[in-house]
Amino acid sequence: MTDDGELPRRRRRRGSGRGRGRPDRAPGGAASGATASGGGEEPRERPPVTDPEEARAICLKQLAWAPRTRSQLANAMRRRGVTEDVAESILARFEDVGLIDDKAFAASWVESRHLGRSVGRRKLAHELHHRGVAGTVVREAVDALSPEIERATAFALVNRRLASTAGQPAALRARRLAGMLARKGYPAGVAYDVVREALAAEGQELPEVEVPLEVDELGLGSAG
Repeated sequence: MTDDGELPRRRRRRGSGRGRGRPDRAPGGAASGATASGGGEEPRERPPVTDPEEARAICLKQLAWAPRTRSQLANAMRRRGVTEDVAESILARFEDVGLIDDKAFAASWVESRHLGRSVGRRKLAHELHHRGVAGTVVREAVDALSPEIERATAFALVNRRLASTAGQPAALRARRLAGMLARKGYPAGVAYDVVREALAAEGQELPEVEVPLEVDELGLGSAG
């Protein structure tokens, strides 16, 4: 502190970039040594994978996480740059030894998703199509889920949700419950019948209401 009580002024101005390790700027504002496109070397394109063992390792790593369809493994190898001929040979070999089995995958998917998540056949079909399972295989797997079992599961779903709609008009309850079933993949006819039956069990008559088309057309795909 000086005699007049003021703090001594710093001799160096803050913000000066000199001597602080900043790169010298070339004319035009670019750092010296950088290219006009932003500096650094251009990323090199990865060479295609032609080694069967490397392709095999890619598939085995995928299968270590969860069962996969043929299409899913093919996509995984494609993303890693495996050539088509090598990928096809690996996929064929995996099918021969049972590491790829789309029929078993589809059957297991339908059983686990319906029992564990109460998913209806329409959404099950959509999920399998999304994973690259062939249409005929999807139909076979979904058709194994009997209409009686699907209806019973839908009824159980509605019964679990009835309390949350208590006190609402019957038509509103019906639309909300049917919408819930639609999102789970149940068709409009099943949804309406199940909801009407559940409300009738509570002594509430459901008037004739038109189930909206979006209940049956949610982009869930079909088994065909």
